[in-house]
Amino acid sequence: MSELSLGSWVTFGYQISDEVAEALMIKAYDAGINFFDNAEVYAHGKSEEVMGRILKKLSWDRDTWMVSSKVFWGRTTPLKPNQKGLMRKHVVEACHAALKRLQVEYLDLYFCHRPDVNTPIEETVWTMHNLIAQGKILYWGTSEWTSQQITEAHYWCAKHHLIAPVVEQPQYNMLHRKFMERDYLPLFEHFGMGTTIWSPLSSGLLTDKYFDGSVGDEKTRMELMQWLKDRALGDMEKVEKVKKLQALAKDAGMPLAHLALCWCLKNKNVSTVILGASKLTQLEENLRCYESMPKMTDELMARIEDILQNKPQLVVY
Repeated sequence: MSELSLGSWVTFGYQISDEVAEALMIKAYDAGINFFDNAEVYAHGKSEEVMGRILKKLSWDRDTWMVSSKVFWGRTTPLKPNQKGLMRKHVVEACHAALKRLQVEYLDLYFCHRPDVNTPIEETVWTMHNLIAQGKILYWGTSEWTSQQITEAHYWCAKHHLIAPVVEQPQYNMLHRKFMERDYLPLFEHFGMGTTIWSPLSSGLLTDKYFDGSVGDEKTRMELMQWLKDRALGDMEKVEKVKKLQALAKDAGMPLAHLALCWCLKNKNVSTVILGASKLTQLEENLRCYESMPKMTDELMARIEDILQNKPQLVVY
C-alpha cells in the first residue's frame, strides 16, 4: 500500500464534477498512489458510482490498485430497518451493493465504518470471514473502533479460527492523537494492525488557507460541511496552536500542509495517509510533501511538540 492514498469523502459525487474526480485519480495513480478509499455513505452511494465508472474507463491492471468500501451508516435517507449497522443482513447486502457501484469483482479492503453496539461482534466477524471465504473481499478492518472493541474482534476470530481484522481507519493529525499514540499501541504490537488514517489536515485547519486569506468566497470542503468548519475554527486554543505551527512551517521552508502530512508519515504505525482534494492543484501540492520530509529533523519534531503540548501520556502500571 502506498504511503499516500486518495479518499473520496465529501468530494466525489457531491462537491466536484466527474471530470475533476477522474483527473484527481489519474494524477494520484501516476504519482504512485495505489489505494482509493470509499464508503457506502459517501454522497449516498454516488461517490462509489463515480469512482466505479472511472476505474472501468481507465482499465488499469487490477493488481496495480486497491479500493475500499465501508459499511455501517447505510446509504438511503431516511433509513428503514436493516439498512444500517453491522448485522449480517446489512453487511452482506451492503457489500453486494458496493461491488455493483464500484464495478469490481472484489473489494481489497472492507471496513466496519463504526462499531455497532446493537450487534454482537461475534456475528460481525463471522460475516466478514465468510465474505473473504466467498472471494468478495480480501481483507477487512474497522474504523473509529475502540481498542477494546478491536481486541474483542480478535478474540472471537481466534476462538473460531476466523480471519481477523488487519487495519483500523482512525482520524489522526497533530490535533487528534490519543487513539493512535496511546490506545492502539497494544494492537500494533500484538496483532500487527495497520492504519489508513483520515483527516491528516484536520479538515483543512492544518493548512495555510484559513490564515493567508486564500479562502475568500470559494466553496471549500469545509464550507460544504459547515459542522466541520465550526468544530475546527471554534476551538480558539487549537487555532492559536495552528498559527504557531504555520510560522514554524514557514521558518522551516515548507507549507503548513506539508508539515502536517510529513508529521503523520513519521509515525511508524501509519500505513497510509488518506488525502482529500477538490482541485488538481491541491492534490499536486500535497503530493509534493515528500520534498519536505528531509526537513523533518528531530529538532523540528521537538519544536512541534513544544507548540502542541498534547502528546498522550502512556499509563504504566
